[in-house]
Amino acid sequence: MSFSLPQPARRAHGWHMLARMMLTIVLLFAVAARPVAAQSILRDAETEALFQDMMDPLLVAAGLQPGQVRVHLLGDRSINAFVAGSQDIYVFSGLIEAADSAEEVQGVLAHELGHVMGGHAIRVNEGAKTATGISLLSLLLGAAAIAAGGGEAGMGIMMAGQQAALGKFLAFSRVQESTADAAGAQYLSKAGISGRGSLAFFKKLQNLEFRYGVKQDDDQAYGRTHPMSGDRIQALREVYVIDPAWDKPADPAIEARFQRIKAKLSGYIAEPERTLRKYPESNKSVPARYARAYAWHKSAYPEKALAEVEGLLATNPTDPYFLELEGQVLLESGRPKEAIPALRKAVAESRSQLIAGTLGHALIATEDPANFAEAEEVLKTAVALDNENPFAWYQLGIVYANKGDQPRAALASAERYSLEGGQAELAMRNADMAMLGLPEGSPDWIRAQDISLVARAEVERTRKRR
Repeated sequence: MSFSLPQPARRAHGWHMLARMMLTIVLLFAVAARPVAAQSILRDAETEALFQDMMDPLLVAAGLQPGQVRVHLLGDRSINAFVAGSQDIYVFSGLIEAADSAEEVQGVLAHELGHVMGGHAIRVNEGAKTATGISLLSLLLGAAAIAAGGGEAGMGIMMAGQQAALGKFLAFSRVQESTADAAGAQYLSKAGISGRGSLAFFKKLQNLEFRYGVKQDDDQAYGRTHPMSGDRIQALREVYVIDPAWDKPADPAIEARFQRIKAKLSGYIAEPERTLRKYPESNKSVPARYARAYAWHKSAYPEKALAEVEGLLATNPTDPYFLELEGQVLLESGRPKEAIPALRKAVAESRSQLIAGTLGHALIATEDPANFAEAEEVLKTAVALDNENPFAWYQLGIVYANKGDQPRAALASAERYSLEGGQAELAMRNADMAMLGLPEGSPDWIRAQDISLVARAEVERTRKRR
């Protein structure tokens, strides 16, 4: 006995399947170019410094200049990394949590650099264009068949075309991934970094696939955006094991710094109870103290957090990131005046503009007018050297408002909102307000105009989409 749908239902079912296929293709293209603004960027001076030191040897190996590609950390527990734009790599916090060594992360960075050098983030449109061409042609042919009376044949043509389009795009993606694998292996070799970490991380991914029941046979390869992990491991092993750097020891300084930022990130993101179980008080290592300091601070036990910081400073009294943590705990516990000396030392030792932004916040939080001049100087320098810090712009706006300089307070707010995703309308309003009070043609007026134009265009695009 067989079951068949009545004719109208069969036609509706066919259109439903077609719509699903088209939606799948659209979603794939959207994911490939998803805006970074949809993610939460975590900014930490120590982590960014380490990422750059891990990245720079790979950049030189690829023929670029140190610092030419930036690495950003996203607050997402997924084990993932991707390239956006032409020279920005985004690493998920979940990847740092999953990695056991700095070499594993460098293997991922080398792979992503392969995407950068191949222009894959830009060229994804080529794959989309080819797939879309196949999709549109099948729709036209199918529609012609339906118009000629061949309804079932027309639907078959359309559905087969959408399947072919999807397969074409996925094949394009798999080629890009294989190319990035090969390029990454080359950069690691030239930088004198062992491929052990790269293989170890791919093995982690393969183990996750096994855990979640992802089949590894060739029949499943057609529907994947990436080559099968087993194939990637086999291909890379043949390259890595004969490389002169294969048996080279890992850089102990980089590894020690990685373990610090991994523990720090765990303390910042994870539930305090989980952190304290993972790093019990019997563990007196620097990473353990780091993690516990954040866990106690999140749990509203500032004295316990400060006790851990004292243990850290006992190992190195001038470490800027230990000093930054001391200042952060004091500031966020309602003791901004006590936080200032530690933050001043941290800025002097690191010259970090992120830490300078925190110092500016502490100076303002004292509510002492005598500190506002220093706060203005610190914050103006911070945003001049790192203008992608919305919190520093927010603090600078407070300084300007306190002085009665409303146009520049509005401009600072416009800068802040332009950096925060989904705030285009507020950026536009504040920029327009700033332009009304600033001398026309002045640098600040021109900057306000630029923000207004960009924000206005974004507002219009949003309205059209709605």
